[in-house]
Amino acid sequence: MAADPSTAHHPIHVDASALKGHTLRYYDLVMAAFVAILLLSNVIGAAKLATLGGFTFGAGILFFPLGYVIGDVLTEVYGYARARRCIWAGFCAMIFMAFMSWVVVSLPPAAGWGGQPAYDSVFGQVPRIVFASIAAFWAGELTNSFVLAKMKILTRGKHLWTRTIGSTIVGQGVDSLLFYPLAFFGIWTNDQVLTVMVTNWAMKVGWEIVLTPVTYLFVNAFKRGEGLDVYDEKTDFTPFKAGV
Repeated sequence: MAADPSTAHHPIHVDASALKGHTLRYYDLVMAAFVAILLLSNVIGAAKLATLGGFTFGAGILFFPLGYVIGDVLTEVYGYARARRCIWAGFCAMIFMAFMSWVVVSLPPAAGWGGQPAYDSVFGQVPRIVFASIAAFWAGELTNSFVLAKMKILTRGKHLWTRTIGSTIVGQGVDSLLFYPLAFFGIWTNDQVLTVMVTNWAMKVGWEIVLTPVTYLFVNAFKRGEGLDVYDEKTDFTPFKAGV
């Protein structure tokens, strides 16, 4: 029977609490990638509907799933506390992005400048949807990280695919359960809210399954690069803490 790729090369098994003071070579780069993909997929991809092969979809769905991969890499390689720190960084960045968008759109346009309608279309945001998006991201990502960290201990670090897919099922379930009712209850019918909520949850879980080989590739590379295999056996799992 072939060895599970998630445990190949046997990096040193350490508890997450032992990482304090330890030099992490790639953590800052992974955090930057996580926040960048989160913001860019919301700004560039969210405002456009595209059609390919007769199927219409929000363009952001093409790149947003990379955020799932990086979120899983953060918890699997660096532990829950450092993943939580990145989630808080993304949360604050989304709030600032929403504030900046509101300020820029609200500024009176200069005489003769005709770009205001385009700005309104792309960057004008409904406060209710912005609030729903930020709240759902925060709760969903923290749930995803918590479930993955706990499952890693239960599986003793084996069968990575079970925890990446399992954590996505739960985490994206929380995300969808929060976002769609908060954003559209009373605007859409109850049936529409339920249908879109379940459909998008299923699509996100499907993306996680499709991207499992990519997750293995990155997890193995970063574990080898850091020389560590981190477990959250003594971790404080409170979500209301941005530090490690």
